[in-house]
Amino acid sequence: MISIIPFEQQFQDQLVSLILNIQQLEFNVPITAEDQPDLFIIDDFYRKDGGEFWVAVSEGKVVGSIAVIKIGNNAGVIRKMFVRKEFRGKEWGIAQRLFDSLILYCHANAIDAVYLGTIDRLQAAIRFYEKNGFSTIEKRALPTDFPIMSVDNVFCKLSIQQG
Repeated sequence: MISIIPFEQQFQDQLVSLILNIQQLEFNVPITAEDQPDLFIIDDFYRKDGGEFWVAVSEGKVVGSIAVIKIGNNAGVIRKMFVRKEFRGKEWGIAQRLFDSLILYCHANAIDAVYLGTIDRLQAAIRFYEKNGFSTIEKRALPTDFPIMSVDNVFCKLSIQQG
């Protein structure tokens, strides 16, 4: 059974390992742990202003993650959406469950729009976002307080209906 739960400190090492393995080994993204200090300060970076960070856990192992940073104007930024290769696909539904948890959180916390940045080579991720209602936008259309990652070259927005 796979549980989607808020990040807990006991999962720190597994989380970093999951993300770096996917970024570096699977997709050859030239990024290191040092380039992502937010991974080591989840509470201060993601939660302090009203965001959240979730992990998907199977038998005590982290197999997925997603986070939202709350920024100004009732907006949020999706970060760190990753699912271990063996746990991807509709039969598992982990990516969708992680995303649905984030959207429920947005409804409960008056986040009306979410933005994200990704990399053009992550085509499956981009299709997932499009399937879930995201539109591709120009970089210049991002909110001024959007925290841009240097490797990102595709940007998306989803308006969330409140109510």
